[in-house]
Amino acid sequence: MIDANIAGLIAVALLAFLLVIGTQIGVALGLVGLLGITLVIGPDAALAQLATVPFNTTNSFTLAVIPLFIFMGAFATHAGLTTDLYRAAYNWMGRLPGGLAIATTLASSAFGAASGSTVVNSAVFTRIAMPEMTRLGYDRKLSAGCIAASGTLAALIPPSIIMVVYAIVTEQSISKMMLAGLVPAALTIAAFILGIYLRAVRNPALAPLQKAVVSQREKWQSLSAVWGISFLFLLVIGGIYTGLFTPTYAGAVGAFGAFLIALGKRRLNRSTLLEIIREASITTTTIFIIIIGGMIFSRFLTYTGLVGSVADSLLALELPPYVYLLAFIALYLVLGMVIEAVAIMIMTLPVMFPVLTGVGYDPIWLGIIAVKLAEIALITPPVGLNVYVVRSASPVPLSLGDVFRGVTPFVLIEFAILLVLILFPDLVTFIPDMME
Repeated sequence: MIDANIAGLIAVALLAFLLVIGTQIGVALGLVGLLGITLVIGPDAALAQLATVPFNTTNSFTLAVIPLFIFMGAFATHAGLTTDLYRAAYNWMGRLPGGLAIATTLASSAFGAASGSTVVNSAVFTRIAMPEMTRLGYDRKLSAGCIAASGTLAALIPPSIIMVVYAIVTEQSISKMMLAGLVPAALTIAAFILGIYLRAVRNPALAPLQKAVVSQREKWQSLSAVWGISFLFLLVIGGIYTGLFTPTYAGAVGAFGAFLIALGKRRLNRSTLLEIIREASITTTTIFIIIIGGMIFSRFLTYTGLVGSVADSLLALELPPYVYLLAFIALYLVLGMVIEAVAIMIMTLPVMFPVLTGVGYDPIWLGIIAVKLAEIALITPPVGLNVYVVRSASPVPLSLGDVFRGVTPFVLIEFAILLVLILFPDLVTFIPDMME
């Protein structure tokens, strides 16, 4: 057996090495956690964790919400709701300066209420919106940046998988987390739309005005096609807010509702159903591997006392609360350049959460800040995941440089919204507080 501090240093070094060589983050966390427990306590303790943690972690009623929301998004995608949303948003916003980009932002935001996945949102709307915007003369950098940035809104709009992970890791209310995201999401959407509009007015060449006229009848008819996703969102969020059902039941209701919509639109057959099950299973398994690995790694940190000692050492410095918050922001932005958001939360929250709540920050507010930072990390270089998704999924030739340049104004908007949420925390907490 060796000293816990030495074991901690070995674990950090090994984790960094495994990530550099491309090991899946969940596997890396699990292996490092098992090695750390072996070094500090013994191989029997490590084997005991390997035997119990995977089952105890996944055999959770709370965690069942993750695959249910994933199924909800998969059914909504295959039901063609994205196309309906985009058509309706285009009919209403298409003739405004930057109207097509605004329509993309609104449609992507609405679909985020069903998918909960930033990657799915970006991939789907790249295929739908990018060819249309290019055909109508929109600047490709603006188009790509708009799609990549609006795709990140799925992280903040309920039901968000990242929010669920945060709530589970920190033992907070999933319902409160989801409700807390409503106002920040609305602010971000409004800021994106205003930014697009002002850029289009200032430089009309970026987004030429459309000449096609859409009648009022066509506008209202297009809205009839989006009732399904509107109903799902109101049912899930309304049910949670009123206490009619828990988030897990809400996920089940949402998934079944999306299934019925897909069935009613006759867009569901045997092969499609099998494809949905396959996609949802792969996504769920990937997330659960990260959670299981993170739990094993957290057990190592807990058993060795490293979490407590690090937290106590940081709190003993008696620095102003904003210094700890700035360190948290910097840590997320740096890690977000190379690691996905779920993994960042699993890795950092066991240490940083007790420190930040210890200096007085509200845990629900802190969760929204963490989600917002994850959102920003998805579109910042060098490994902005949504940027790579847009570039890979685009039917129109794009370079990474084009997408990163196009997304830069949206990154600045995101930082502005982050600052507003820090200065005015009640914007985040007032709706969850109403639940009490």
